Amino acid sequence: MEASIGRRSSPTRLKWRKVAYGGMQPGFEDNHTDESFLEDMIMNASVVKRDLLKVMLDSVSISQYVCIVALVVLVWTYTLRSTFNENSLMLLDVILLGAGFFVFLLTAEMLSFDLLLSYVLKIFFFITGLYVLSPIYHTLTRSISSDSIWALTASLLVLHLFLHNYSGSTVKAPGALENPTFTSNISLNASIVASLLIASRLPSRLHVFAIVLFSLQIFLFAPLVSYCIKKCSFRLHLCFSFGLMAATLLFVYRLHGLLFVLLLGVLVFVNLVGPYWLIRIQEYKFEINGPWDEAKLCFNITE
Repeated sequence: MEASIGRRSSPTRLKWRKVAYGGMQPGFEDNHTDESFLEDMIMNASVVKRDLLKVMLDSVSISQYVCIVALVVLVWTYTLRSTFNENSLMLLDVILLGAGFFVFLLTAEMLSFDLLLSYVLKIFFFITGLYVLSPIYHTLTRSISSDSIWALTASLLVLHLFLHNYSGSTVKAPGALENPTFTSNISLNASIVASLLIASRLPSRLHVFAIVLFSLQIFLFAPLVSYCIKKCSFRLHLCFSFGLMAATLLFVYRLHGLLFVLLLGVLVFVNLVGPYWLIRIQEYKFEINGPWDEAKLCFNITE
């Protein structure tokens, strides 16, 4: 009789519940968990399984742009050595501008006369502004030593390659939904400053105008042309990229053998070693998701 009364009077222990708010539960510590806490845990839910061939094909865009920058540096070098005069540079500028417009016209999906006219007017004002400002660029770094110019130019080019947006364009392409990112704008500014530093070491104002126009055509519009080619045909993009790599390696080899080995090593690392390394380290990725994660919005708050 007394035992039954004792059992009846003993308090029943409450069951622990997972609550987000409400403070401590009676009878439990604030950090208490039981075996049901990890029931909803999910491991590697959002990990993307990557294919080696696809990663290698995607890395071609990086190698392509590295070769484009290498060609720009080659033109700078030959201009500083007086191998290219101002007439050669002006002819190169005209050829690049015409080729870029030709590719843009062939690959554009939403093209009208008004859009084409606006592009022509922008390029006209752009070229006119460069020609007017070329005397200022010519004397911009007169008080700075050449060694400082070379070191700063190399640092800016490395920064440009590191922050460049290899999956998009430097300028917004027609029909594109996203604008250039903040890091891509920093990358573009670094390339422009590097171009002005090189141009300030040239002998004449026409040299300065031609080399700055060439550099800005490459850094501004080469990513746009490459983006349009890739969007039009991925096979054409691969053919253009591999042809550009072969031509760049040939020109660099004629300039210096050590630079050829260095560039070849960079291309091999980007296209072969890097993708294989990325696939291998995917095996060690360990991501845990559960009810304790922060909530994620399923809509865009800017719309």
